[in-house]
Amino acid sequence: MKFTIFTPAYNRAYNLENLYNSLLIQTYKDFEWIIVDDGSSDNTKEVVHSFIVENKLQVTYFYQENKGKHFAVNKGVSLAQGELFLILDSDDELPDFSLKLIEEKYAGIDDKQNIIGVAGRRMFKGGKIVGSDNFTEVVTDSLKIRYKFNVTGDLVEIFRTEILKKFLFPEIKGEKFCPEALLWNRIAQKYKLLFFNKGIYTTQYLADGLTSKIVKIRMTSPVASMLTYSELESYSIPIIQKIKANVNFWRFSFNSNYSLSKKIKMVSKLISIFGLPIGYAMYVNDKKNNN
Repeated sequence: MKFTIFTPAYNRAYNLENLYNSLLIQTYKDFEWIIVDDGSSDNTKEVVHSFIVENKLQVTYFYQENKGKHFAVNKGVSLAQGELFLILDSDDELPDFSLKLIEEKYAGIDDKQNIIGVAGRRMFKGGKIVGSDNFTEVVTDSLKIRYKFNVTGDLVEIFRTEILKKFLFPEIKGEKFCPEALLWNRIAQKYKLLFFNKGIYTTQYLADGLTSKIVKIRMTSPVASMLTYSELESYSIPIIQKIKANVNFWRFSFNSNYSLSKKIKMVSKLISIFGLPIGYAMYVNDKKNNN
């Protein structure tokens, strides 16, 4: 099987049919659809069951207590049988050509030892790319695409499943969020992707989505946030980005119960001379705006 389409679902039963219909019309048919229900209290289970009964797609449904998207992704990866793994959020859709285009791009890769997937672009309903439109096609990693090629906007990364099975999200007790960037950046230390500048994923940014309340979410998952920014600061990125990572590390660190000495060991002491006070000021502002 070529693709595993994976959807983490949480109280989005009202939107799943649109996603389902977008999969039905794919011109490339060699895929499975895995849905991990992250503790929904709506009728998600019943809606998915109706898809299974129709028997038009190979659908696997798994229910777990509410733990967070990254726990759901780890479970989806463990269940996946496809060669390639694509995360398709419950509020989004795929245009009918998406899987065919992804398969064509992947098939054209000669060095599959080092290039372990592809990445396309998210787009709005009208077809406009989300973010910058400043490249055509490039082989690089998930860090350089941002900090060398200056590509902005959410990307759609499709990884080889066998690689993801080796790079699972850290599961931190009591935290329900872990930035995808933490994992993608870790993978970037060893592997590259083929990035292409074509929309393959139609996205919505709903009022109840992660993007709309990301600061508050990071505040309630401070350890994952700290890990993300601590590791980002340690990578080979421009100094201004290291400073920003340090500031954000300290910004969210004040929501954790880590000791000051433990925090200081996680980041550059020199950069922290500037980053700590700025991060604290941002923390105070976050608390004021997210009570």
